[in-house]
Amino acid sequence: MADDTAQSDATRAFRQARDFLLAHREDYETAYRDFRWPVLERFNYATDWVDVLAAEQPRATALWIVEEDGSDTKLTFAEVADLSRRFAGFLRQHGVEPGQRVLLLLGNVAPLWIAMLGCIRLGAVMIPATTLLTADDLTDRLQRGQVRAVVASAVDTAKFGPDTEPLVRVSVGAADGWLSYDDAIADDIEPLAGGDTSAEDTLLLYFTSGTTAHPKLVEHTQTSYPVGHLSTMYWIGLQPGDLHLNISSPGWAKHAWSCFFAPWNAGATIVIHNFTRFDAGALLDMLERVGVTTFCAPPTVWRMITQAPLGGHQFALREVVGAGEPLNPEVIEQIRRGWGLTVRDGFGQTETTAQVGNPPGQPLKLGSMGRPLPGYTVALVDPVSGEVGTDGEICLELARPPLGLMRGYRDDPQQTAEVMRQGFYHTGDVASLDADGFITYVGRSDDVFKASDYRISPFELENVLIEHPAVAEAAVVPSPDPVRLAVPKAFVTLAAGHTPTAETARDILRFAREHLAPYKRIRRIEFTELPKTISGKIRRVELRVGEQEMSVSGSRSESSFSEDDFPDLTA
Repeated sequence: MADDTAQSDATRAFRQARDFLLAHREDYETAYRDFRWPVLERFNYATDWVDVLAAEQPRATALWIVEEDGSDTKLTFAEVADLSRRFAGFLRQHGVEPGQRVLLLLGNVAPLWIAMLGCIRLGAVMIPATTLLTADDLTDRLQRGQVRAVVASAVDTAKFGPDTEPLVRVSVGAADGWLSYDDAIADDIEPLAGGDTSAEDTLLLYFTSGTTAHPKLVEHTQTSYPVGHLSTMYWIGLQPGDLHLNISSPGWAKHAWSCFFAPWNAGATIVIHNFTRFDAGALLDMLERVGVTTFCAPPTVWRMITQAPLGGHQFALREVVGAGEPLNPEVIEQIRRGWGLTVRDGFGQTETTAQVGNPPGQPLKLGSMGRPLPGYTVALVDPVSGEVGTDGEICLELARPPLGLMRGYRDDPQQTAEVMRQGFYHTGDVASLDADGFITYVGRSDDVFKASDYRISPFELENVLIEHPAVAEAAVVPSPDPVRLAVPKAFVTLAAGHTPTAETARDILRFAREHLAPYKRIRRIEFTELPKTISGKIRRVELRVGEQEMSVSGSRSESSFSEDDFPDLTA
């Protein structure tokens, strides 16, 4: 850590805020009422925090990557600090300046963490990207991101043309025409401690996953994500010395949430299960073998876990959470029965850190994603009247802006003004608030629809469907209807052992009729693999558009069924 007074003050302010949340990890009322974001003029996560951890607990494991074959890589806090200084020095040596953009195209390999920390030291702006991107996707990111340097795995270097900017290219593994990562961390590199960045300097730019539109470029500062993720640390319930595993792919915000900032904020070990193809059984074995204490996974993974035998393991798990999309209550109940642990839901976005959640030790209402987290003031705003009430769009009050809120959408002032209008940041998600302050997710504002003049929440209907043993995943969208304007249609991915037959469709439709009010009942069903973004979120917009096109053509697929096909259901 640098020795000047400003940075020492920054460290003390950050630690004070962090320690307050750790001390009140199961006292939500006090934590929410009394927490204050630290006021920071200058802050650098590498020098003002990670270097502090390296000095205080040099031998503690910072990063533990476990491969499919059981081999692993471990780095201490002292090692990640040292290697990142060399990497920062290497970038500077090759002309990368503070404020310039560095695209990171790496999987879950140790160089990713070293490169991220090195960029932070230097003051370079990170653009994390998933290795699933195509050459065309990368061209878009290079151009819109105004990228100066790229760090990529050797297998992905072919996606960049030989004459394409940027000028500085670093390969993890041998690649013709690329600088070597091994050289970047060699002993003869002059290390760069770095730091002394303004709290408002840009830290990273994230391309959103594009569930409904062209990906936007989200801008975060040196404090909005590193310090802002104190709310995420609190929601997960992380403590110093924890072994924290999060299932997430690099390139997406959730990876930065729980595979970088939140665990290291607590002084915990980041554990990575590095797999090529997800296997629930292998994951459970790994959780037991490594002794993971805190675990986070998206709903897709939790649903796959419930398809595996849940008994027979001796876990060290203390906290289990889910984020990315709302978690179905039936999945929560299955995990509770199998493990004796309650999966706690949480809500946030690429544009923010964790906003709403169920912290440890608090009462939990199945179906609710919890209460506003410390540092966040949430309001539900009626999209028509603009009034704050118990139903409406999830918004954040800008009169008391949370530190974890993005600066805006880079190079898009119009879109930024749109989401920051009328004194609120608008999430685009709709929810309801009960008398106890718990917030229940309804859906994306684009996904909620009307049928026979009733408002339909797809998520509510999907929660019922997933309770049926044949349903692995479901997505509900409006299907055009000449009488009711629209009726709910379910697109269903079947669980193993079930076939897409008329009998299966009849059984699921009957189940829905028995568990839903008449105006909510699902009247059409189609068996299919659900379209998803490369970050794993269901693209309901694609299903809606396809359903509209099918309605215009008057056709339907062989795997599509209607309750009208079964007279016994409509009698």
